[in-house]
Amino acid sequence: MPTAYVLLNSDLGSDESIINEVKQILSTEDVKYEVQGVYGVYDIVLKLTSDDTEKLRAIITNKVRKISKVQSTLTMMVIEEQENL
Repeated sequence: MPTAYVLLNSDLGSDESIINEVKQILSTEDVKYEVQGVYGVYDIVLKLTSDDTEKLRAIITNKVRKISKVQSTLTMMVIEEQENL
């Protein structure tokens, strides 16, 4: 099943508002997701799972990356062929 991990950097102090906005955006999409604030180089980790890889790419590019207080993202797509190793 197509899965993507998206690491987000945000404006200082905007983590909670971005997490809430991500939840609001994804609640209308046909995807499974987990989103959490983290310590370290990145501020937020988002895990997306869908039946459609193109849908994941569209959501990340057209919705998540366009949230106003998101500074940058790093997206890692899971290699599906290696999921059951």
